[in-house]
Amino acid sequence: MASERATTLGALRRSGYQVRSVREELRDNLIAAIESGADLFPEIQGYDQTVIPQLQNALLSGHDVIFLGERGQAKSRLIRSLTGLLDEWIPTLAGAEIPENPFDPISEQGRQIIDEHGDDAEIHWMHRDERYGEKLATPDITIADLIGEVDPIKVAEGRYLSDQLTIHYGLIPRTNRGIFAINELPDLAERIQVGLLNVMEERDIQIRGHKVRLALDVFIVATANPEDYTNRGRIITPLKDRYGSHIRTHYPRGIEEELDIVNQERVDVGAAGRELRVPRYMEEIVAEVTRLARRSPDVNQRSGVSVRASISNYESMVANALRRAVRLGEPEVAPRISDLGFIRASLEGKVELETVEEGREDQIIERLIQGAVVAVFNRHCSISDMEPLIESFKTGVTAEVGEGLPSEGYLTMLGSVEGLAEAVAGVATGESAAEQAAAIEFVLEGLHLNKRLNKDSIDGEAHYRG
Repeated sequence: MASERATTLGALRRSGYQVRSVREELRDNLIAAIESGADLFPEIQGYDQTVIPQLQNALLSGHDVIFLGERGQAKSRLIRSLTGLLDEWIPTLAGAEIPENPFDPISEQGRQIIDEHGDDAEIHWMHRDERYGEKLATPDITIADLIGEVDPIKVAEGRYLSDQLTIHYGLIPRTNRGIFAINELPDLAERIQVGLLNVMEERDIQIRGHKVRLALDVFIVATANPEDYTNRGRIITPLKDRYGSHIRTHYPRGIEEELDIVNQERVDVGAAGRELRVPRYMEEIVAEVTRLARRSPDVNQRSGVSVRASISNYESMVANALRRAVRLGEPEVAPRISDLGFIRASLEGKVELETVEEGREDQIIERLIQGAVVAVFNRHCSISDMEPLIESFKTGVTAEVGEGLPSEGYLTMLGSVEGLAEAVAGVATGESAAEQAAAIEFVLEGLHLNKRLNKDSIDGEAHYRG
């Protein structure tokens, strides 16, 4: 476009470029995206019928937005993706401390540049990625951080305190003509929240006695944990009123959505020369652990259990399977039930347990893992079809498994334990030794948790018996 090549204010005028407000940009570009059928938030899973429609309505309405949700619900990612709805490039006034509309600057500095240079004033083109600002709310944030402060260096240079040019602008004015996000808004001190009122509504601010009217063009978004927001009342009522739309986020509603996010975000744990095969039921168990934690009375539900728990647990499970394959020289990697014990290290940092007796943490996590295994087993298997296997164990047959045992050692069980081959055939995802070993452990542990087999655990190995 000719306007994109304009380097001076005069050239920009002649190009016919029309400046739109941030809200107009978001609205117009959203409408164009909906009409074209574009995927507006390709990295956001599970919100298509809930959060996304509400967000689109807020953008069409020109509302500032606050997202309410527990940790790990993609609130920050959703906000950052809004920059994709801004124009790719916009013209700003070069040399100004804040991004200015070249045709109508709002700061004293911007107006002086126009007065001095007129149509020869230089134009800087700003990319949409530069038009996003973010601040994590903490109790030590000051008005100077967000709005501005008198700059002592400028005073020392000879300017008067009454001169607006002595002001050093904070993050929000520096995000003029863009999107500014405040994460965990309730943690912002109430006196600082008061300072945001005028920014969001009246558009005038006071800095050290300066009454500065800045018609800021900023789309302001915030996040908050609903526990802080509704129960502890740490967002002042007038500020809550300034946000036009309050949107509740949520964790994945189904296991499929949870696994979609896991497979999108997980690190590819692999090694050259080894093939990774993760059975579907093992993926479901990892997701089910997280879903059970979100309902467990032993887990603090106010802080939530992030999808990051599923992602980290998946990576830990696969990493242990890889470690075994490397140690034993096996070409194929397949996680087993016995690998699940190693997700404790990743899960403990992702859940906040309610007050429990010392030493009970491991018991709680073990119950979550067992609950996930039995839930997935009962979805995939019918115990009545495994009666021949159960009867075989009643005759005195035993089976020994463990995370450190070679996969080939499991194959001998298929011929020696009556009914095992048939039971495994119903859940095995492949014919390789690694996948067969994983299926054997899944079947045996499922029967044990359904109280059809007994189990003795010794030094990382498990012995199943009738």
